[in-house]
Amino acid sequence: MSPAFNLQTCARLNILALEPYRCARDDYKDDGTNVLLDANENAYGPPIGSGSSSDTIAAEAKETGLDLLGLHRYPDPHQVDLKQQLCTLRNTHAHTDKTLTPENLFVGVGSDEAIDALLRCFCVPGRDRILVCPPTYGMYSVSAQVNDLGLVKVPLTPAPEFGVDVPAVLEALSASVEASDYDIKVVYLCSPGNPTGSALKKEDIAAVLGHPKWNGIVVVDEAYVDFVADQRTASLAEWVLEWPNLVVMQTLSKAFGMAGIRLGAAFCAPPVAALLNALKAPYNIASPTSALARNVLGAEGLAAMEANRAKLVAQRERLVAALPQIPGVGRLRGGTDSNFLLYEMLNKAGEPDNATALAVYTKLAEQRGVVVRFRGKEHGCLGCLRITVGTEDEVTRFLEALKTTLAEVRV
Repeated sequence: MSPAFNLQTCARLNILALEPYRCARDDYKDDGTNVLLDANENAYGPPIGSGSSSDTIAAEAKETGLDLLGLHRYPDPHQVDLKQQLCTLRNTHAHTDKTLTPENLFVGVGSDEAIDALLRCFCVPGRDRILVCPPTYGMYSVSAQVNDLGLVKVPLTPAPEFGVDVPAVLEALSASVEASDYDIKVVYLCSPGNPTGSALKKEDIAAVLGHPKWNGIVVVDEAYVDFVADQRTASLAEWVLEWPNLVVMQTLSKAFGMAGIRLGAAFCAPPVAALLNALKAPYNIASPTSALARNVLGAEGLAAMEANRAKLVAQRERLVAALPQIPGVGRLRGGTDSNFLLYEMLNKAGEPDNATALAVYTKLAEQRGVVVRFRGKEHGCLGCLRITVGTEDEVTRFLEALKTTLAEVRV
Protein backbone atom coordinates (compact mmCIF):
# COMPACT_ATOMS: atom_id res chain seq x y z
CA MET A 1 0.00 0.00 0.00
CA SER A 2 1.37 3.39 -1.02
CA PRO A 3 1.43 5.71 2.01
CA ALA A 4 0.86 8.87 -0.06
CA PHE A 5 -1.48 7.80 -2.88
CA ASN A 6 -4.83 9.56 -2.91
CA LEU A 7 -6.92 9.12 -6.04
CA GLN A 8 -9.07 12.16 -5.27
CA THR A 9 -6.07 14.50 -5.35
CA CYS A 10 -4.03 12.58 -7.95
CA ALA A 11 -6.60 12.45 -10.76
CA ARG A 12 -7.69 15.56 -12.65
CA LEU A 13 -10.77 17.20 -11.14
CA ASN A 14 -12.64 17.23 -14.46
CA ILE A 15 -12.09 13.47 -14.81
CA LEU A 16 -13.27 12.79 -11.26
CA ALA A 17 -16.44 14.71 -12.07
CA LEU A 18 -16.91 13.04 -15.45
CA GLU A 19 -20.25 11.38 -16.16
CA PRO A 20 -19.51 8.55 -18.62
CA TYR A 21 -21.53 8.22 -21.80
CA ARG A 22 -24.45 5.87 -21.33
CA CYS A 23 -26.68 4.09 -23.81
CA ALA A 24 -29.98 2.26 -23.39
CA ARG A 25 -28.15 -1.07 -23.47
CA ASP A 26 -26.37 -0.21 -20.26
CA ASP A 27 -29.80 -0.74 -18.75
CA TYR A 28 -31.32 -3.28 -21.14
CA LYS A 29 -28.68 -5.62 -22.53
CA ASP A 30 -29.65 -7.50 -25.66
CA ASP A 31 -30.54 -11.13 -24.94
CA GLY A 32 -31.10 -12.00 -28.59
CA THR A 33 -34.88 -11.57 -28.46
CA ASN A 34 -35.23 -7.81 -28.04
CA VAL A 35 -36.28 -5.44 -30.80
CA LEU A 36 -33.46 -2.93 -30.74
CA LEU A 37 -34.65 0.51 -31.81
CA ASP A 38 -32.47 2.60 -29.51
CA ALA A 39 -29.14 3.28 -31.25
CA ASN A 40 -30.03 4.31 -34.82
CA GLU A 41 -28.46 1.16 -36.28
CA ASN A 42 -29.23 -0.32 -39.68
CA ALA A 43 -31.79 -3.04 -38.93
CA TYR A 44 -31.04 -4.90 -42.18
CA GLY A 45 -27.41 -5.47 -41.30
CA PRO A 46 -24.21 -5.17 -43.33
CA PRO A 47 -24.02 -5.99 -47.05
CA ILE A 48 -22.38 -9.33 -46.34
CA GLY A 49 -23.87 -12.81 -46.75
CA SER A 50 -26.59 -11.90 -49.23
CA GLY A 51 -25.24 -13.98 -52.07
CA SER A 52 -22.47 -15.93 -53.81
CA SER A 53 -19.32 -16.64 -51.81
CA SER A 54 -20.07 -14.08 -49.08
CA ASP A 55 -22.47 -16.61 -47.53
CA THR A 56 -19.59 -19.03 -47.14
CA ILE A 57 -17.31 -16.33 -45.75
CA ALA A 58 -19.88 -15.32 -43.16
CA ALA A 59 -20.58 -18.92 -42.16
CA GLU A 60 -16.90 -19.78 -41.77
CA ALA A 61 -16.27 -16.61 -39.81
CA LYS A 62 -19.14 -17.37 -37.46
CA GLU A 63 -17.70 -20.85 -36.75
CA THR A 64 -14.58 -19.21 -35.34
CA GLY A 65 -16.58 -16.88 -33.14
CA LEU A 66 -16.54 -13.92 -35.53
CA ASP A 67 -20.15 -13.09 -36.40
CA LEU A 68 -19.96 -10.82 -39.43
CA LEU A 69 -23.74 -10.73 -39.64
CA GLY A 70 -23.87 -8.92 -36.29
CA LEU A 71 -21.78 -5.98 -37.43
CA HIS A 72 -24.79 -3.69 -37.75
CA ARG A 73 -25.01 -3.60 -33.94
CA TYR A 74 -22.71 -1.50 -31.80
CA PRO A 75 -20.28 -3.63 -29.78
CA ASP A 76 -20.58 -4.32 -26.08
CA PRO A 77 -19.28 -1.17 -24.33
CA HIS A 78 -18.23 -3.09 -21.22
CA GLN A 79 -16.63 -6.32 -22.52
CA VAL A 80 -17.21 -8.16 -19.23
CA ASP A 81 -16.71 -11.65 -20.68
CA LEU A 82 -13.45 -10.67 -22.37
CA LYS A 83 -12.23 -9.00 -19.20
CA GLN A 84 -13.03 -12.13 -17.19
CA GLN A 85 -10.90 -14.24 -19.54
CA LEU A 86 -8.00 -11.83 -19.09
CA CYS A 87 -8.42 -12.00 -15.31
CA THR A 88 -8.50 -15.79 -15.38
CA LEU A 89 -5.26 -15.79 -17.36
CA ARG A 90 -3.46 -13.62 -14.79
CA ASN A 91 -4.95 -14.92 -11.53
CA THR A 92 -1.94 -17.01 -10.49
CA HIS A 93 -1.98 -15.98 -6.79
CA ALA A 94 1.81 -15.71 -6.97
CA HIS A 95 1.72 -12.14 -5.64
CA THR A 96 -1.49 -12.00 -3.60
CA ASP A 97 -4.28 -14.20 -2.27
CA LYS A 98 -6.84 -11.80 -3.74
CA THR A 99 -8.51 -12.37 -7.10
CA LEU A 100 -8.76 -10.09 -10.12
CA THR A 101 -12.26 -9.37 -11.47
CA PRO A 102 -13.50 -7.45 -14.52
CA GLU A 103 -13.76 -4.37 -12.29
CA ASN A 104 -9.94 -4.32 -12.34
CA LEU A 105 -9.74 -3.85 -16.10
CA PHE A 106 -9.71 -1.28 -18.85
CA VAL A 107 -9.44 -2.66 -22.40
CA GLY A 108 -8.42 -0.46 -25.26
CA VAL A 109 -7.18 -0.19 -28.82
CA GLY A 110 -3.76 -1.66 -28.10
CA SER A 111 -1.69 -0.59 -25.11
CA ASP A 112 -1.31 2.80 -26.78
CA GLU A 113 -4.88 3.77 -25.86
CA ALA A 114 -4.18 2.96 -22.22
CA ILE A 115 -0.92 4.96 -22.31
CA ASP A 116 -2.79 8.01 -23.57
CA ALA A 117 -5.84 7.51 -21.36
CA LEU A 118 -3.71 7.44 -18.22
CA LEU A 119 -2.13 10.77 -19.13
CA ARG A 120 -5.51 12.36 -19.85
CA CYS A 121 -6.81 10.99 -16.56
CA PHE A 122 -4.03 12.12 -14.24
CA CYS A 123 -1.95 14.84 -15.90
CA VAL A 124 -2.87 18.51 -16.34
CA PRO A 125 -1.64 19.74 -19.75
CA GLY A 126 0.96 22.47 -19.63
CA ARG A 127 1.86 21.76 -16.01
CA ASP A 128 2.41 18.11 -15.10
CA ARG A 129 5.16 15.71 -16.17
CA ILE A 130 5.75 12.02 -16.60
CA LEU A 131 8.88 10.03 -15.77
CA VAL A 132 10.40 7.49 -18.14
CA CYS A 133 13.50 5.33 -17.90
CA PRO A 134 15.38 5.18 -21.22
CA PRO A 135 16.06 3.18 -23.22
CA THR A 136 12.35 2.44 -23.36
CA TYR A 137 9.24 2.35 -25.56
CA GLY A 138 8.93 5.57 -27.52
CA MET A 139 5.17 6.06 -27.28
CA TYR A 140 5.36 7.23 -23.66
CA SER A 141 7.24 10.33 -24.80
CA VAL A 142 5.09 10.79 -27.91
CA SER A 143 1.89 10.67 -25.87
CA ALA A 144 3.35 13.10 -23.35
CA GLN A 145 4.12 15.57 -26.13
CA VAL A 146 0.65 15.18 -27.63
CA ASN A 147 -0.86 15.94 -24.21
CA ASP A 148 1.48 18.92 -23.62
CA LEU A 149 3.25 17.29 -20.67
CA GLY A 150 6.82 17.60 -19.49
CA LEU A 151 9.20 14.67 -19.57
CA VAL A 152 11.63 13.61 -16.85
CA LYS A 153 14.19 11.00 -17.93
CA VAL A 154 15.95 8.77 -15.42
CA PRO A 155 18.06 6.27 -17.40
CA LEU A 156 18.10 2.60 -16.54
CA THR A 157 21.27 1.24 -14.97
CA PRO A 158 23.95 0.33 -17.55
CA ALA A 159 23.77 -2.73 -19.77
CA PRO A 160 23.56 -5.62 -19.53
CA GLU A 161 21.32 -5.34 -16.45
CA PHE A 162 19.21 -2.37 -17.60
CA GLY A 163 17.45 -2.17 -14.24
CA VAL A 164 15.61 0.66 -12.49
CA ASP A 165 17.95 3.21 -10.93
CA VAL A 166 15.85 3.28 -7.78
CA PRO A 167 17.75 6.04 -5.90
CA ALA A 168 17.62 8.34 -8.93
CA VAL A 169 13.91 7.70 -9.54
CA LEU A 170 13.05 8.30 -5.89
CA GLU A 171 15.11 11.48 -5.91
CA ALA A 172 13.22 12.75 -8.98
CA LEU A 173 9.87 11.97 -7.35
CA SER A 174 10.94 13.70 -4.13
CA ALA A 175 11.93 16.78 -6.13
CA SER A 176 8.49 16.70 -7.73
CA VAL A 177 6.84 16.65 -4.31
CA GLU A 178 8.81 19.74 -3.30
CA ALA A 179 8.27 21.63 -6.57
CA SER A 180 5.62 24.32 -6.72
CA ASP A 181 5.25 24.62 -10.48
CA TYR A 182 4.88 20.99 -11.64
CA ASP A 183 4.06 17.46 -10.56
CA ILE A 184 5.31 14.11 -11.85
CA LYS A 185 2.03 12.25 -12.01
CA VAL A 186 2.87 9.05 -13.93
CA VAL A 187 5.95 6.81 -14.01
CA TYR A 188 6.24 4.40 -16.96
CA LEU A 189 8.33 1.27 -16.40
CA CYS A 190 8.69 -1.26 -19.21
CA SER A 191 9.16 -4.88 -18.04
CA PRO A 192 10.48 -6.73 -19.97
CA GLY A 193 11.98 -3.60 -21.43
CA ASN A 194 11.87 -2.51 -25.05
CA PRO A 195 14.54 -2.50 -26.48
CA THR A 196 16.39 -4.07 -23.54
CA GLY A 197 14.59 -7.41 -23.27
CA SER A 198 15.19 -7.39 -19.50
CA ALA A 199 12.52 -7.90 -16.86
CA LEU A 200 12.64 -5.45 -13.95
CA LYS A 201 13.01 -6.58 -10.35
CA LYS A 202 9.81 -6.73 -8.36
CA GLU A 203 11.48 -5.14 -5.34
CA ASP A 204 12.62 -2.16 -7.43
CA ILE A 205 9.07 -1.56 -8.65
CA ALA A 206 7.86 -1.86 -5.05
CA ALA A 207 10.37 0.78 -3.97
CA VAL A 208 8.93 3.25 -6.49
CA LEU A 209 5.34 2.38 -5.58
CA GLY A 210 6.09 2.89 -1.91
CA HIS A 211 7.56 6.39 -2.08
CA PRO A 212 6.46 7.91 1.25
CA LYS A 213 5.32 11.29 -0.10
CA TRP A 214 4.76 11.07 -3.85
CA ASN A 215 1.12 10.93 -5.00
CA GLY A 216 1.11 9.39 -8.46
CA ILE A 217 0.60 6.34 -10.68
CA VAL A 218 3.23 3.73 -11.55
CA VAL A 219 2.59 1.99 -14.86
CA VAL A 220 4.33 -1.32 -15.61
CA ASP A 221 4.16 -2.14 -19.31
CA GLU A 222 4.21 -5.94 -19.66
CA ALA A 223 3.82 -6.25 -23.43
CA TYR A 224 6.43 -9.03 -23.55
CA VAL A 225 5.68 -10.71 -20.23
CA ASP A 226 4.61 -14.00 -21.82
CA PHE A 227 8.22 -14.65 -22.89
CA VAL A 228 9.60 -14.60 -19.34
CA ALA A 229 10.70 -18.04 -18.16
CA ASP A 230 8.66 -18.34 -14.94
CA GLN A 231 5.14 -17.73 -16.15
CA ARG A 232 3.57 -18.08 -12.71
CA THR A 233 5.45 -15.11 -11.26
CA ALA A 234 6.24 -13.15 -14.44
CA SER A 235 3.23 -10.86 -14.50
CA LEU A 236 2.46 -8.38 -11.73
CA ALA A 237 -1.12 -7.91 -12.96
CA GLU A 238 -2.72 -9.27 -9.80
CA TRP A 239 -0.46 -7.03 -7.69
CA VAL A 240 -2.82 -4.14 -8.47
CA LEU A 241 -4.98 -5.67 -5.75
CA GLU A 242 -2.28 -4.70 -3.22
CA TRP A 243 -1.13 -1.39 -4.73
CA PRO A 244 -3.90 1.12 -5.60
CA ASN A 245 -1.38 3.29 -7.47
CA LEU A 246 -0.18 0.46 -9.77
CA VAL A 247 -1.35 -0.05 -13.35
CA VAL A 248 -0.13 -3.09 -15.33
CA MET A 249 -0.54 -2.94 -19.09
CA GLN A 250 -0.61 -5.95 -21.39
CA THR A 251 -1.38 -6.71 -25.02
CA LEU A 252 -2.38 -9.55 -27.33
CA SER A 253 0.03 -8.24 -30.00
CA LYS A 254 3.13 -10.19 -28.98
CA ALA A 255 2.94 -13.75 -27.61
CA PHE A 256 -0.64 -14.14 -28.83
CA GLY A 257 0.28 -12.97 -32.34
CA MET A 258 -2.79 -10.72 -32.63
CA ALA A 259 -1.16 -7.37 -33.42
CA GLY A 260 -3.68 -6.72 -36.19
CA ILE A 261 -6.72 -6.62 -33.90
CA ARG A 262 -5.22 -3.91 -31.61
CA LEU A 263 -6.30 -5.18 -28.20
CA GLY A 264 -4.60 -3.98 -25.04
CA ALA A 265 -5.51 -4.21 -21.36
CA ALA A 266 -4.72 -2.22 -18.24
CA PHE A 267 -5.10 -3.96 -14.88
CA CYS A 268 -5.62 -1.53 -12.00
CA ALA A 269 -7.56 -0.89 -8.81
CA PRO A 270 -11.32 -0.59 -9.44
CA PRO A 271 -11.46 3.18 -8.78
CA VAL A 272 -8.71 3.78 -11.36
CA ALA A 273 -10.35 1.40 -13.84
CA ALA A 274 -13.64 3.23 -13.36
CA LEU A 275 -12.03 6.54 -14.32
CA LEU A 276 -10.36 5.07 -17.42
CA ASN A 277 -13.61 3.44 -18.51
CA ALA A 278 -15.50 6.69 -17.93
CA LEU A 279 -13.28 8.71 -20.27
CA LYS A 280 -12.95 6.16 -23.10
CA ALA A 281 -14.99 6.28 -26.30
CA PRO A 282 -18.34 4.50 -25.83
CA TYR A 283 -17.62 1.52 -28.10
CA ASN A 284 -13.83 1.48 -28.29
CA ILE A 285 -13.47 -2.30 -28.80
CA ALA A 286 -14.90 -3.53 -32.11
CA SER A 287 -17.02 -6.68 -32.14
CA PRO A 288 -14.61 -8.60 -34.42
CA THR A 289 -11.70 -7.61 -32.17
CA SER A 290 -13.54 -8.84 -29.09
CA ALA A 291 -14.58 -12.10 -30.76
CA LEU A 292 -11.06 -12.86 -31.97
CA ALA A 293 -9.56 -11.95 -28.59
CA ARG A 294 -11.97 -14.22 -26.76
CA ASN A 295 -11.13 -17.00 -29.19
CA VAL A 296 -7.38 -16.87 -28.55
CA LEU A 297 -7.96 -16.60 -24.79
CA GLY A 298 -9.97 -19.83 -24.84
CA ALA A 299 -8.50 -23.25 -24.13
CA GLU A 300 -7.53 -24.03 -27.74
CA GLY A 301 -6.13 -20.55 -28.32
CA LEU A 302 -4.01 -20.69 -25.17
CA ALA A 303 -2.65 -24.10 -26.14
CA ALA A 304 -1.72 -22.79 -29.61
CA MET A 305 -0.09 -19.70 -28.10
CA GLU A 306 1.99 -21.80 -25.75
CA ALA A 307 3.11 -24.05 -28.62
CA ASN A 308 4.13 -21.04 -30.70
CA ARG A 309 5.87 -19.49 -27.73
CA ALA A 310 7.92 -22.65 -27.24
CA LYS A 311 9.00 -22.47 -30.89
CA LEU A 312 10.02 -18.83 -30.52
CA VAL A 313 11.94 -19.53 -27.32
CA ALA A 314 13.83 -22.32 -29.12
CA GLN A 315 14.76 -19.92 -31.92
CA ARG A 316 15.74 -17.28 -29.38
CA GLU A 317 18.15 -19.75 -27.80
CA ARG A 318 19.45 -20.62 -31.25
CA LEU A 319 20.19 -16.94 -31.94
CA VAL A 320 21.93 -16.51 -28.58
CA ALA A 321 24.18 -19.47 -29.44
CA ALA A 322 24.80 -18.56 -33.10
CA LEU A 323 25.23 -14.77 -33.11
CA PRO A 324 28.48 -14.63 -31.10
CA GLN A 325 30.03 -16.98 -33.68
CA ILE A 326 29.60 -14.42 -36.46
CA PRO A 327 32.60 -12.08 -36.91
CA GLY A 328 31.49 -8.53 -36.18
CA VAL A 329 28.73 -9.38 -33.72
CA GLY A 330 29.44 -7.99 -30.28
CA ARG A 331 27.82 -8.40 -26.91
CA LEU A 332 24.22 -9.14 -26.04
CA ARG A 333 23.09 -5.91 -24.40
CA GLY A 334 20.14 -6.71 -22.20
CA GLY A 335 18.19 -9.83 -21.39
CA THR A 336 16.39 -12.76 -22.96
CA ASP A 337 12.96 -12.18 -21.44
CA SER A 338 11.24 -11.19 -24.68
CA ASN A 339 10.85 -12.21 -28.33
CA PHE A 340 13.76 -10.03 -29.44
CA LEU A 341 17.45 -9.60 -28.69
CA LEU A 342 19.66 -6.50 -28.58
CA TYR A 343 23.15 -7.06 -30.02
CA GLU A 344 26.12 -4.83 -30.77
CA MET A 345 27.58 -4.56 -34.26
CA LEU A 346 31.37 -4.06 -34.24
CA ASN A 347 33.55 -2.04 -36.59
CA LYS A 348 36.91 -3.20 -37.95
CA ALA A 349 38.58 -2.21 -34.69
CA GLY A 350 36.23 -4.50 -32.77
CA GLU A 351 34.27 -1.64 -31.16
CA PRO A 352 30.50 -1.12 -31.07
CA ASP A 353 29.78 1.50 -33.67
CA ASN A 354 26.63 3.23 -34.90
CA ALA A 355 27.94 3.73 -38.42
CA THR A 356 28.57 0.00 -38.74
CA ALA A 357 25.21 -0.91 -37.19
CA LEU A 358 23.35 1.51 -39.45
CA ALA A 359 25.14 0.19 -42.53
CA VAL A 360 24.27 -3.39 -41.57
CA TYR A 361 20.65 -2.41 -40.93
CA THR A 362 20.37 -0.68 -44.31
CA LYS A 363 22.10 -3.42 -46.34
CA LEU A 364 20.08 -6.18 -44.68
CA ALA A 365 16.84 -4.48 -45.65
CA GLU A 366 17.68 -3.09 -49.08
CA GLN A 367 19.87 -5.87 -50.46
CA ARG A 368 18.73 -9.00 -48.67
CA GLY A 369 15.14 -8.32 -47.69
CA VAL A 370 15.69 -8.81 -43.97
CA VAL A 371 14.39 -6.00 -41.77
CA VAL A 372 15.60 -5.55 -38.18
CA ARG A 373 15.62 -2.35 -36.04
CA PHE A 374 18.51 0.08 -35.56
CA ARG A 375 18.57 1.18 -31.91
CA GLY A 376 22.02 2.76 -31.72
CA LYS A 377 20.71 6.22 -30.81
CA GLU A 378 18.90 4.95 -27.70
CA HIS A 379 20.53 5.51 -24.31
CA GLY A 380 23.09 2.80 -23.58
CA CYS A 381 22.58 1.07 -26.94
CA LEU A 382 25.61 2.19 -28.94
CA GLY A 383 26.01 0.17 -32.13
CA CYS A 384 22.98 -1.99 -31.40
CA LEU A 385 20.43 -3.71 -33.56
CA ARG A 386 17.21 -5.10 -32.11
CA ILE A 387 16.43 -8.45 -33.70
CA THR A 388 12.97 -9.98 -33.43
CA VAL A 389 12.93 -13.75 -33.10
CA GLY A 390 11.36 -15.30 -36.19
CA THR A 391 10.46 -18.74 -37.45
CA GLU A 392 13.16 -21.36 -37.99
CA ASP A 393 13.40 -20.48 -41.70
CA GLU A 394 13.45 -16.75 -40.98
CA VAL A 395 16.22 -17.13 -38.42
CA THR A 396 18.25 -19.22 -40.86
CA ARG A 397 17.87 -16.56 -43.55
CA PHE A 398 18.74 -13.79 -41.09
CA LEU A 399 21.91 -15.49 -39.81
CA GLU A 400 23.18 -16.10 -43.33
CA ALA A 401 22.36 -12.54 -44.40
CA LEU A 402 23.98 -11.02 -41.32
CA LYS A 403 27.20 -12.97 -41.76
CA THR A 404 27.52 -11.89 -45.38
CA THR A 405 26.55 -8.28 -44.67
CA LEU A 406 28.96 -7.85 -41.78
CA ALA A 407 31.79 -9.21 -43.90
CA GLU A 408 31.02 -6.60 -46.56
CA VAL A 409 30.57 -3.69 -44.16
CA ARG A 410 33.72 -4.38 -42.14
CA VAL A 411 36.13 -4.59 -45.11
